[in-house]
Amino acid sequence: MSAHRPARAALLLLTAAAVLAAVPALTGCADAGELESAGPTPTAVGPTRLWPDRPAATIPPVDYGEGETETVRGIRVPGDDVRRVRPVAVAQAEQAAHPDALSGPDGMYEETAGQLEACDTRPKTCPVLKAYYRDLTGDGKAELILGVSLPKGQLVVRCYLAEKGRLTRIMGTSDAVIGVSLAGRDLIIRAPSNLPGYEFRTAWSWDGHQHAMLPTRDEILRVHKEGGEPLPSHTHSHTAPDPHPPPATSAPTPTGPGGTP
Repeated sequence: MSAHRPARAALLLLTAAAVLAAVPALTGCADAGELESAGPTPTAVGPTRLWPDRPAATIPPVDYGEGETETVRGIRVPGDDVRRVRPVAVAQAEQAAHPDALSGPDGMYEETAGQLEACDTRPKTCPVLKAYYRDLTGDGKAELILGVSLPKGQLVVRCYLAEKGRLTRIMGTSDAVIGVSLAGRDLIIRAPSNLPGYEFRTAWSWDGHQHAMLPTRDEILRVHKEGGEPLPSHTHSHTAPDPHPPPATSAPTPTGPGGTP
């Protein structure tokens, strides 16, 4: 039984008692303002399970890379402050650890890998975007949000957590991206859809049990032709429960490529 049920039941009883106590005073009154019926209450309809005898699947249909964490080799974080590490150095260390990865959160085009390697000598062609800092885990400390541009509008998005002097990647994905935004402690990625007038939006949220960012909400939204704003009446989504709703936080702090303010 939920810990909130006893309190909720007591509140309902108190409310009912208050209504009953008010009834005698109202029954003898014929003025305007006396209690009137609002009509019948619609019957609540719960979900109906279809094909209940069908065996449940045990293999996930899509690999988002969710729950995959990895310590970044060769990167130390003084005082567990992610602002004290160079974003370019982080991206280079990850590339050095996975030089042959062509897909998934570690995937990188050969052209981009070459540009990344030359970031220190040719900063204008460096694919590492501005770094952002936001408390994604709710522990009061900022995490590092890193973006690496890929050809054809694709983008690598990664998030890092500092722990015991080390940097741990808690989220990584690579996709064709329209835009990325922060809402509270959620990282929201917009991607184009094959359906004209629609786009995909995935919200990544911190999960303390998995100790990683997970795609907790995946939506396909109909959008206006200009501006990309959603039309709420045409929203289709799947939302996973969030046991730790994010508190309000301040605006993210950006830095330039390589960690320059």
